[in-house]
Amino acid sequence: MSFSSASSATGSAPPAALAAAYARPSLLAALAYVVLSFWIAIVLFVVTVTLLALSVGLLAAFLLGVPLAAVTLWCVRGFAVMERGRALALLGLEIPAPGPAAPPGTPFLRSLGAQLRSGTEWRQVAYCLALLPVSCISFSIVVAAWGTGLGLFTAPAWSARMDRDALPLLDEAWKVVAWTACGALLLALSSSITKVAALVESALAKTLLGRDERAALQARVGTLTETRAEVVAAADAERKRIERDLHDGAQQRLVSLAMSLGRARGKLEDDPQAASKLLDEAHLEAKQALAELRDLARGLHPSVLTDRGLDAALSSVAARSPVPVRLDVDVEPRPAPAVEAVAYFTVVEALANVAKHAHAKEAAVLVRRVGPTVFVEVRDDGRGGADPAGGSGLRGLAGRVAAADGKLTVSSPPGGPTVLRAELPADVPAADPTRGATA
Repeated sequence: MSFSSASSATGSAPPAALAAAYARPSLLAALAYVVLSFWIAIVLFVVTVTLLALSVGLLAAFLLGVPLAAVTLWCVRGFAVMERGRALALLGLEIPAPGPAAPPGTPFLRSLGAQLRSGTEWRQVAYCLALLPVSCISFSIVVAAWGTGLGLFTAPAWSARMDRDALPLLDEAWKVVAWTACGALLLALSSSITKVAALVESALAKTLLGRDERAALQARVGTLTETRAEVVAAADAERKRIERDLHDGAQQRLVSLAMSLGRARGKLEDDPQAASKLLDEAHLEAKQALAELRDLARGLHPSVLTDRGLDAALSSVAARSPVPVRLDVDVEPRPAPAVEAVAYFTVVEALANVAKHAHAKEAAVLVRRVGPTVFVEVRDDGRGGADPAGGSGLRGLAGRVAAADGKLTVSSPPGGPTVLRAELPADVPAADPTRGATA
């Protein structure tokens, strides 16, 4: 069974070493960043302006203007990736990449429309245009500072080969010493000037190429609103399921039990043998009612999950599965109880779907905790073709995982195999994740 690496699954903060490097970049790194920025800015400016001008000019010819606009945005995104990488490599500045303007699989024209309306895309275009004037100023100041400082500091060497009497500024020894001291001071300041210039340019990159926190917050609010609605709907459906199961199952058993006991009491004196038979029936009904109540309680939240954790709880699920299951669980230290519940019901629902629809001969379950993330993978060798958009079970499962601030992916090509993967934050409590499985 395969398992995805978790090294890039979590959006962790930059390491302390990178943060320190960004706060105090080395002189060589800052100088390289400033010098490269000037030449890179020329290329970015020329390419971006040319493509933008051609795109706007060819808008009248729709078939030419639209593809060119897409090419322009594609190039700008490539430039943004390159610049984020350059800032990380030279300055240790990690700039979070913004998310896509449209989800994968969106039709071309709709995706292009979303990109043209996206503030992130236009901020990246603005960076390609703004970098040139900013880098021109930074490059000029840095080169002038270093060049002037070196020229003044080496004045005794190069002025000795000249006629100092013809140079009023160097015609006396004390003037040579004074200019040399000024050069030394300017060289000392040039280091700070270079670092400040690099930080100014990197701040421009961070502002225009990074994730729009306001847009990200709005998207997060939208996601939470959607998942909250899904949780409320799922909780209502679960309440109705419990009411139906109690009414059609345990309640009917208890009614039959009461009737059997009543008939047995009436026959106890006149027909003890018939009363004994009725008591046997009542005993059987009581055991069946207890079994149904036990199954219903297990569907709500199994006690073994709370007491002994995911390994024991999933072992019980695998043992009851009609499809043979290979189980591999390692989640130490234990995640938050709410996250454990989401992982448990994810496996329960997935195995129920395997038993109902996959026609599989075998299934495999892998649950791992890697740092702050819990990974759940359920794989089967069935016929495949599972579509999250077409099945309410998978949609409900995706909503359950999203409510826990996680992510669910399903790979199920026709002919199989089907692989369901969930990524959950190990220590973030989920919103009402303990509702029963819909299997």
